[in-house]
Amino acid sequence: MRYREGCKIYNFDAGSLSLSVGDRVIVDSEQGLGVAMVASETHTEERGPSDKPLKRVLRKATEDDMRRMARNRELEDEAFRVCQQRVLEREMVMKLVRVEWAFDNSKATFYFTADGRVDFRDLVKDLAHRFHIRIEMRQIGVRDEAKMLGGFGPCGRPLCCSTFLRDFEPVSIRMAKKQDLVLNPAKISGICGRLMCCLGYEYSLYDEAKKSEKKRCCQDRPCGKDEAGVEEVMIPPVRQTQQPRQGENKPAQGGQAAPSPDKKKKRNAWRKHRRKKPGDAGPAGGGGGAPEGRK
Repeated sequence: MRYREGCKIYNFDAGSLSLSVGDRVIVDSEQGLGVAMVASETHTEERGPSDKPLKRVLRKATEDDMRRMARNRELEDEAFRVCQQRVLEREMVMKLVRVEWAFDNSKATFYFTADGRVDFRDLVKDLAHRFHIRIEMRQIGVRDEAKMLGGFGPCGRPLCCSTFLRDFEPVSIRMAKKQDLVLNPAKISGICGRLMCCLGYEYSLYDEAKKSEKKRCCQDRPCGKDEAGVEEVMIPPVRQTQQPRQGENKPAQGGQAAPSPDKKKKRNAWRKHRRKKPGDAGPAGGGGGAPEGRK
């Protein structure tokens, strides 16, 4: 069963009822009574002792139930307009997506999107005072928003998430690279701004094909050898030295710049001073003479 078009499909215990696809039925859910639509043919399912018992299908929807459902749709539209007006008045950074009114008038659920956390306590008080019903606010993501609103993708067909996809599978940019697609965000993103769900449909086939191709290539030609079986040798590229700027000395052998004449003279004087021994005359003229036997 599913409650709305594009919503998640749930399993229920139909009992002895004879149902067909498209029938409207009254179900007993965790949120209370609700109207659902049969999404698939009835079938038998084996369940273990640890599985939770399925909720039951009470009966097929009558004309009174359908009129009540139409009345709830009108209340949903009115609640959407009122909530949207309150959001604009309070300048709240949020986008209202949908309002769902419970079949038994037990509560109303407001779905919205926002970049961060939103303080909606005062908004809930206004809505509860206006409609005299329990209010529940739920923040959803952009992919859930696209699933609720529906639309058409870049391929021209209705969105997969709003037609037949039950759950969202993780999609990564690696899937697009593996399929040799153009890594243009405008080409591989859906109307929700995220990567398209269809990138994962054929990813496993491309992955297996590339793995088998790589394995066959390694069997035909060992790695590191060419087609004739000769081992390939990697020759490193020649390293080029930078040309000196105007006014600079040319680099000497080894890639280092040659010292200037002044620096060379100072360096030789410093080395000569370091080679003097303590007995030699110092730079200030002090100290004893040269040792005996020294020339």
